[in-house]
Amino acid sequence: MKRSAIAVSLATLAATACSAAMAQESPWLVRARAVHLAPADKSDPIAGTGNADRISVESRTIPEFDISYVFTPHLAAELVLTYPQKHDVMLDGAVIGSFKHLPPTLLAQYRFDPIGSFTPYLGAGVNYTRISSVHLLGDTADLDNHSFGLALQAGVDFAIDSRWSVNVDLKRVNIRSDVTVGGARISAVKVDPTLVAVGVGYRF
Repeated sequence: MKRSAIAVSLATLAATACSAAMAQESPWLVRARAVHLAPADKSDPIAGTGNADRISVESRTIPEFDISYVFTPHLAAELVLTYPQKHDVMLDGAVIGSFKHLPPTLLAQYRFDPIGSFTPYLGAGVNYTRISSVHLLGDTADLDNHSFGLALQAGVDFAIDSRWSVNVDLKRVNIRSDVTVGGARISAVKVDPTLVAVGVGYRF
């Protein structure tokens, strides 16, 4: 009886440990973040104005949701999503209109060995930005419909327990578009934002 009880106890402990390990090793990780988007504002001057007139895009804080799939302890893929965001456009500080952009980003990620509860990571990938609802200079100016660019990432997950974590993330994304009036290019907007994010993550 004692041997049977010991065997049952060991089996129960093994099953519990196995379940915990499976929970920790689940490949799916989701996060919700608050992201501050700060454009680089390196736009070309308006054609014919020398260096006097330059276009800039407002900074703002936006919500972000991402889904990660962890292939191995070190390799993961992350898809970053949000909904269309509206930004004011300024010409030398004066608002001249607005546009919306939807910027999904796909990143390949290298995750370093945990340092205590901290797991740092680096990522690189591609951003596709869909530009819509453009209203510039009384609807006389337009932007490209889309932009493709490189995305770079660095961040860290701080584990609260086997499922929940706090995340800090930094990305730099290339987002650029020509500005046209009547089909003629008058400038090029180089948004190229730096995105600083804080959020929470849950691993299934």
